[in-house]
Amino acid sequence: MNQEKGILFEKSYQESLKEKFFYADADPDHGKRIFLDNSGGSLRLKKAVEAKCAAEMFPDCPERIHERSLYLKGLVEEGTNEILKIVFGAKSGALITELTASQTMFQAIGTILENVKEGTNAVTSAIEHPSAYDAMQYYCDKTGRDFRVVPANKVTGGIDADEVMKYVDKNTCALSIMAASNISGNIMDIAEIARRAKEINPNIYIISDAVQHAPHAIMDVEALGVDVMNFAPYKFFGVRGCGFAYVSERVAAMKHHKLLAKSQNVWELGTSTPGNFDAMMEVIQYVCEIGKDAGKTGDKRELFQAGMHRIHLQERALLSRMLDGTEEVPGLRQIEGVHVYVDTQDITNRDLIAAIGIDGIGFTECVAEYQKRGITVYERINTSVYSKRIVEALGLEGAIRVSPMHCQGEEDIDQFLRITKNIADKFKR
Repeated sequence: MNQEKGILFEKSYQESLKEKFFYADADPDHGKRIFLDNSGGSLRLKKAVEAKCAAEMFPDCPERIHERSLYLKGLVEEGTNEILKIVFGAKSGALITELTASQTMFQAIGTILENVKEGTNAVTSAIEHPSAYDAMQYYCDKTGRDFRVVPANKVTGGIDADEVMKYVDKNTCALSIMAASNISGNIMDIAEIARRAKEINPNIYIISDAVQHAPHAIMDVEALGVDVMNFAPYKFFGVRGCGFAYVSERVAAMKHHKLLAKSQNVWELGTSTPGNFDAMMEVIQYVCEIGKDAGKTGDKRELFQAGMHRIHLQERALLSRMLDGTEEVPGLRQIEGVHVYVDTQDITNRDLIAAIGIDGIGFTECVAEYQKRGITVYERINTSVYSKRIVEALGLEGAIRVSPMHCQGEEDIDQFLRITKNIADKFKR
């Protein structure tokens, strides 16, 4: 079967998935709207929110030995195991838990650069999220290392392996490249980048921010050869207030913030929040059910992989429709006055994101025009401290980021396209 343009879910199945999320088609106070800012968060899986709420109701401490405490402690232990083995595909290593994924990145990068004595430089890219970019720069400054930045490919919106190797040498102690761009959706070839970097320096530490990529495709830290990878549950159908990161065995054993009485590879500080783990286990189960529905069998990791693969194919089909439209509804590439930035004809290496602009109207004003018409999107512009470096690295002043989700369907995309044409026509010069 040709999968270059993806494979849509059956409409009834897609609608059944959407029913599993809160407020998929309307805000309870502000009315109907199509939420297309799933890169800034994601629609919330009902069972994930309900699981967190249920665990939060109990006053019991997971560190006690009575029945309810043991149950809550079990959620943390089971959740830790599932996140490491099923989501990350890790066979060893440890889990960092923080309030945000950004905090996990600072924690991991700081630990590596402060513990590793060899190496005079560290490398990252111009399009990294500030949590990875700033952490690398901060700890390079703190440890007296040269901070090197790989420029972006302004055509694809990604980071090319050949370009990365121009900045990596035998004295590079750490390399941080994000798994996918949060502007262009371009997916980086982390496995190839890691392989080639290790040919130059076998002891190099490979770090990859997967916050953007995790909700769209499979993470496999073993296959990728990374030492650090993180994700944010609130962007992965789950809840806010927690971030998770995998660290490899050699990073886990490094001296890091910990309670002195705990074993060396323990990274949690204080009592964990059981509801955060239970919520993530509901997300995992949801993805596994999609894998089962696709006719796959096997253990939980295999079902999770199958589910994420099926999600990726659905999202590729939605991206194809959004870009090229149909005979009835023109796509973004066909609407006069609309520009799709860092666009590539081959969409097999892209997540479900489009960066666009419309002639005659500024990005922030355009987002407001969408909002008036019941579409929620977001602008990434060079006046934002979060976006300036990234959009300028892509040769842009800004972009409207459009990011649907797998549970949304053809009608959602078509309505967005109709409204886009309406806005473009209104501001046509």
